[in-house]
Amino acid sequence: MHCLKPPLHPAGLTRRDLLRVAAVSAAPVLGPQGTLAAAREKAKPLDLRITDLKSWIVNHSTSKNYVFCKIYTNQGIVGVGEGSVTSKAATMKAAIDEHRRYLVGRDPTDIEMHWQAMYRWPRWRGGPILNSAISAVEIALWDILGQAVGQPIYQLIGGKARTRVQMYVHPGGGPTPEAYAERWLAAREAGWTAGKGGFVTTHDDVIEPVRSVREGIANLRAVREAVGDTFAICIDVHGKATPTMASSFCRQAEPLDPYFVEEATQIEDLEELARLRSMTTIPLATGERLFTKYGFSQICHRHLVDYIQPDVVHCGGILELKKIAAIAEANRIELCPHNPQSEISTLASLHVDFSTPNFAIQEISTGKRAPFWDDFFLGGGPRYEDGFALPPDSPGLGVTFDEKVGERRPYVPVTRQQLRFPDGGVADH
Repeated sequence: MHCLKPPLHPAGLTRRDLLRVAAVSAAPVLGPQGTLAAAREKAKPLDLRITDLKSWIVNHSTSKNYVFCKIYTNQGIVGVGEGSVTSKAATMKAAIDEHRRYLVGRDPTDIEMHWQAMYRWPRWRGGPILNSAISAVEIALWDILGQAVGQPIYQLIGGKARTRVQMYVHPGGGPTPEAYAERWLAAREAGWTAGKGGFVTTHDDVIEPVRSVREGIANLRAVREAVGDTFAICIDVHGKATPTMASSFCRQAEPLDPYFVEEATQIEDLEELARLRSMTTIPLATGERLFTKYGFSQICHRHLVDYIQPDVVHCGGILELKKIAAIAEANRIELCPHNPQSEISTLASLHVDFSTPNFAIQEISTGKRAPFWDDFFLGGGPRYEDGFALPPDSPGLGVTFDEKVGERRPYVPVTRQQLRFPDGGVADH
């Protein structure tokens, strides 16, 4: 399972500019200490300045839009980022575009300073929209810096901590345990070593607590029997469960040895998570709806989960994901970045994964890509082999996109599934 990508290089440079790029690119790979400062020094000869920021919404399906951006520089180096938030694409685009007036004219290599300015100066901070907009910009800035010094981003944030990264896919479900098992077996036979699914059922957008848990365990048991003991089964309860449902499901799932149970509780009350932690031995995971280092500090310090799942597109970007991982490492908690997004989000995550000692496993959606996305990403993206990702080897992020192709699929409003309990009450999702 390989996805080859074209070489990336700065466009529109003079011969003298190209010689300067070659000179800084020929220097030794940066070491793990002071890498950002060293990289900035190497990029100084280019005198980089941001000239523009643009964003686009690209529709994926009836259930999803992606939000992408590009940051342009005076030397023709263009960085790409992503800020996709489910069902909030139009709001996200506006939030990303808000940063244009701050960024234009500034040095793109001042990544930490720009992050602090975008986060602190507006006064209103936090949440999925504001943090995802910062994340999109920050990823694009790292892409520019990596291209400017001729190095993949992971070399600028510590270098390799491993030689390959285990991935898990979303095999899908079905109306019966047998259908579940068939899809998961197909994923294993396609060469993947791990998968994630919801398992807990709904019927016509209704979640019935006892039935949903009972059927979820039946689905899980069928999958375990189909894929065997060595295949990693990750479970995403997706915040749907009431506290009673969560404890019941985890207790019954323990003998089936899942890799982790994700978002079995809601994010508003850490005590709910602590209570579940005291009631089960099953590995717990959470984090896709938490933001910045501040959102993860107490969860890690109190050892409320075994795995944290920050999303590079939402948590604050590449360097913030690295900081969150360091907090987790200090508490011997492992990193499993959340990532149901595009190749940009996947590669941004992988650069952190390869350079982070306490990384465990990385999410992608299906592991397959439709022809449209091959055209959009110009054939570029991560490379996979035997269920693992290989190190990105292009300067910067390692992928770009053709906005003209994306314009074939303009924004389409999306409304998420609207779950209810049998009595008509609104359920979490």
